[in-house]
Amino acid sequence: MAIEHVDVLIIGAGISGLGAAVHLQQECPTKSYAILEARADIGGTWSLFQYPGIRSDSDMYTLGFRFKPWTSRKAIADGPSIMSYLRETVDEFGLKDKIRFGHKITQALWDSETALWTLKGTNGSEPVTLTCNMLLSCTGYYNYDKGYTPDFPGMSTFKGRIVHPQHWPADLDYQNKKAIVIGSGATAVTLIPAMIDNGAGHVTMLQRTPSYMVSRPSEDKFATLLQRMLPAKAAYAITRWRNVLMQQFMFNTMRKKPEKTKETLIGMVTKELGPDYDIATHFTPPYNPWDQRLCLVPDSDIFRVIREGHADVVTDHIDTFTPTGIKLKSGKELNADIIVTATGLNMEMLSGLNLTIDGTPTHVSQHVLYKGIMFSNIPNLLMWFGYTNASWTLKADLTSEYACRLINHMDQTGTRIVVAELPEQPVELEHFVTDFSSGYFARVMDQLPKQGKAFPWKLFQNYRKDVKLLRKGELLDGTLAFKRAHKAAAPAVEEMLQAAE
Repeated sequence: MAIEHVDVLIIGAGISGLGAAVHLQQECPTKSYAILEARADIGGTWSLFQYPGIRSDSDMYTLGFRFKPWTSRKAIADGPSIMSYLRETVDEFGLKDKIRFGHKITQALWDSETALWTLKGTNGSEPVTLTCNMLLSCTGYYNYDKGYTPDFPGMSTFKGRIVHPQHWPADLDYQNKKAIVIGSGATAVTLIPAMIDNGAGHVTMLQRTPSYMVSRPSEDKFATLLQRMLPAKAAYAITRWRNVLMQQFMFNTMRKKPEKTKETLIGMVTKELGPDYDIATHFTPPYNPWDQRLCLVPDSDIFRVIREGHADVVTDHIDTFTPTGIKLKSGKELNADIIVTATGLNMEMLSGLNLTIDGTPTHVSQHVLYKGIMFSNIPNLLMWFGYTNASWTLKADLTSEYACRLINHMDQTGTRIVVAELPEQPVELEHFVTDFSSGYFARVMDQLPKQGKAFPWKLFQNYRKDVKLLRKGELLDGTLAFKRAHKAAAPAVEEMLQAAE
């Protein structure tokens, strides 16, 4: 079996992977690379999810790439618009020939003597093997094969259709029908007005716990004005930084003054739905703002369909599914033709990749995150993971810049290996993400890497800090070790592959 080698392998052709490829081309032009994508299309989340109304939950001036201006009038964009933007990126930067679709990678084996990763997987039914010096994991944070649905009692008795938004069927007919959407997160808040606007008879949002919601216009008038006055890149850069600073200011204010923030957020919902609506039950969460991500409501769309009587909110616990709907703990029964379980994601690091370091299997849960990008004692592997309190792409772009800085430094110093080494003194550890209680994190916390309580093992949720640390900070910080390889590649790779069979 022939083994193909490139300098850098990128796993995933979503926002992170495409962005990493562009940075690599621009900042490390001599490096060969390929993008391995398990599915048949680019886009990651934005091509996988096909439910009605799929849209960004961040503004596109920060969710867009730093190197490619977002020029549409819509700041909160729908899925097809985001896919068009990503396809433009592929065409504009010549990425198409670098993407290998249908490549599902399941194993990554590191050999320190040759400074090579060996990746094994399949392309359809055919086995594939590739080697690289640097491995960039741009796979996102959840399992693409299966969304999360609790095992509700009686699900098999329901005579209608049960659908998870991650696997929305193309043939689902909800015209003039009753639907229940279980959940109160961004997906449910997006889906409900879209279903109503596309012909659903009535939709009930069934939630166990309310979420904080913030309404804002889908069009950013400030950005639109700048686009008329300035060149696209200048307008985009100004809008991007303005939105970053506003996001950070609002996040810090909400954290420092949670009670005042609660009052403001609930007051905004009261203004939308009126003083007679039961805001206390249905729109007043029992936690502080940003303990979970806020739900963005463009142009007040979910409040509009509630006011018009096309949708309602029920806050209760599920007792059991029935043949005609759902029976609640309170004794109330909800009838439905369709039930949508907008109950979240199954979180998964590195897309479930099985790691072996010098013949020893390991798991990311056994390691500590370095600057939120690398894992302690795992060489030449970087992970792209966005912010929980801001746009994903802000951190993804910085991670790409940092990866290129590492690669260029290794070339300049004649080294082949970079590894974040834990100090002799034990690092005081905490969970991967703190002060964030979303269920998809809580369910798998024991499977996630740890972080330290102090730099450089601390994961910051702060773009401005990360600009200083990742774009401008010293690489030689006493933690990163740069090393040389000492053995020819081919024999060691063959031995390792034989041992892994």
